[in-house]
Amino acid sequence: MTKPSGRQIVFLVVALAVTLPVLLQLHPANEPSDETRNFFAAIDSLPAGATILVSFDFEASAYAEIKPLGDALVRHAFARNVRILGLSLFAEGTALGAQLLQSAADEAGKTYGVDYAFLGFRPQFRSAILALADTITKEFPSDYYGRRSAGLPLLREVVNYDNLAFVVSLADGSMPTYWVEHAVLPYKVRLLTMLTATMATSFSPYISSGQIVALASGLKGAAEYETLLKQPAAGARGMFALSVAQIVIVLIIVAGNVADRRRRSTSPEAGN
Repeated sequence: MTKPSGRQIVFLVVALAVTLPVLLQLHPANEPSDETRNFFAAIDSLPAGATILVSFDFEASAYAEIKPLGDALVRHAFARNVRILGLSLFAEGTALGAQLLQSAADEAGKTYGVDYAFLGFRPQFRSAILALADTITKEFPSDYYGRRSAGLPLLREVVNYDNLAFVVSLADGSMPTYWVEHAVLPYKVRLLTMLTATMATSFSPYISSGQIVALASGLKGAAEYETLLKQPAAGARGMFALSVAQIVIVLIIVAGNVADRRRRSTSPEAGN
């Protein structure tokens, strides 16, 4: 049997560091940051029967990071009996958004068309955002499943932005910028956003200016949101696995340097 190389041992240790916390369902508490608390408070303040529009503005490559955030948001809204109107301005986010919303709705026992609806995808996102200010059912005459939108009870009450408590953009890029330009500024829409961690700092000025009410970002934001919900799930597990993996990698680097130093000091060439 071939003896494993040092590189193979390192790969195995890192793989175990990532997978064991997930498989063992380990999820230590995460102290929520102020930005996540503000996002949570915005949703928590809504009365039962309020409606939020959730736009799934991300590509499939970001789904692993965005999904825990979206799950936490949708579970929170349904727990508060807040209604959700979903859509996507990115083609890749359409099926993933529909799946996420449907799964959480089934878990919460919500009724399609009454408690939530998913309108599907629209290209030309600038014109789509502007069109929602007029009549939502004109821009989306049928929903994602081919049903007539105007026939859904939810959309008989929700005509345009005036009937929405918040718009939430789940994004991995600059889409919240377009929501600010074409919905927040001209129509006074209240915008929340959930972002991949790398995008969060780009939108801090929008928080300072009040153009975005609050944001939550990355696995850390998802873990913090789950802590506030008292429902630890994929965000908490992923954050813990990430932390363990980073610690293990640091320890491997330190051990490698110590071993190399010892090897050099005991080498016959060391005394020359």
